Amino acid sequence: MIKSFRDLEVYKESYDLAIIVNKNVNKLPLFERNDLGSQLRRASKSVPANVAEGWAKRRFEKEFKRHLDSAIGSANEMEVHISMAKDLGFWNKDFCDDLIKRYNLLGGKLTNLRNNWKTY
Repeated sequence: MIKSFRDLEVYKESYDLAIIVNKNVNKLPLFERNDLGSQLRRASKSVPANVAEGWAKRRFEKEFKRHLDSAIGSANEMEVHISMAKDLGFWNKDFCDDLIKRYNLLGGKLTNLRNNWKTY
């Protein structure tokens, strides 16, 4: 049974991914930590934060969906930033491919939640 946003699979996965990303930002070159690193940190934290805030407003359909749309957008944004880190040679290819796959799956789960939120 779902009692809080912390019980949502999309929250757990997005939070885990944000922790992984934030722990690895320091592996970026110094000159990228304030640019790409900042984008990675911000977008990764945005996903679980929007899930949590949206859950608090779930009785207002439009508000809840707006926050889920923001979470989906940030998950998509993460795919771009991670691809950039990979293609610029800052992060390991396999590490990036795994993160991209997880963010892609997360985006699908967020979309499912958005479309079927009344059953939660």
